[in-house]
Amino acid sequence: MPRYALKIEYDGRPFCGWQTQAAQKSVQGAVEAALARLEPGLPRIGAAGRTDTGVHATGQVAHCDLTRDWNPFRLIEAINHHLRPLPVAVLACAKVEDDFHARFSAHERRYLFRVLARRAPPTFEAGQIWHVRHRLHLAPMQQAARHLIGTHDFTTFRASKCQAPSPIKTLDTVEISVHDVPYGQEFHFALRARSFLHNQVRSIVGTLERVGAAAWTPDDVKTALEARDRTACGPVSPPDGLYLTAVGYAKDPFANLDEQAQPD
Repeated sequence: MPRYALKIEYDGRPFCGWQTQAAQKSVQGAVEAALARLEPGLPRIGAAGRTDTGVHATGQVAHCDLTRDWNPFRLIEAINHHLRPLPVAVLACAKVEDDFHARFSAHERRYLFRVLARRAPPTFEAGQIWHVRHRLHLAPMQQAARHLIGTHDFTTFRASKCQAPSPIKTLDTVEISVHDVPYGQEFHFALRARSFLHNQVRSIVGTLERVGAAAWTPDDVKTALEARDRTACGPVSPPDGLYLTAVGYAKDPFANLDEQAQPD
């Protein structure tokens, strides 16, 4: 059975998250339903990250095994046709080796969290950005984020129901930038790691927001990390501003799209 890698974009608001759950609408379920219109009875697809309820993606990666040898361009068109009108789209498709696995072959994941700091609420991007009504200060958040870089026990920033076997993770980067928008500022938190704990990104951003608001000091973040205690964490940010933006592989399956995804 030929195996295909899919790069998927979605708005997470209508879904219970990526993973299929009984009697709830999921992104995985939507993609599987579209594939079933092409080849009924297929096994479930695998994905690089199980994003939570309301979390978005611009670079989710999944793989599927099909019985038919599809032209990747035609497969994109067919899946997207059957996904309408849901806010999910396949951006790219590539035929891959049988041992490729969207989750287990990945060596890094990248997330972006967007925060809008201004009095007026968002209009066009409501539900796609975290809105705070107070000012945030960039430099203290950047200073605080440096305490989190490297290999640590992230128990403080881990959901109580996290099923990961260990709280020890290596956070490669936390880059924070600010961009002017009408009557306010938009802050971007870009995080990169091989893998993340459940709610780790939202817990980190929620805590750093407290530093930006001058409710915490940068050293308070270091103290919270070293406490290895979930109750020491700051507020967990809402899912609105969180995006899975990229998944890294030793061999990028989408590197030669000009050759792989052209129509016959």
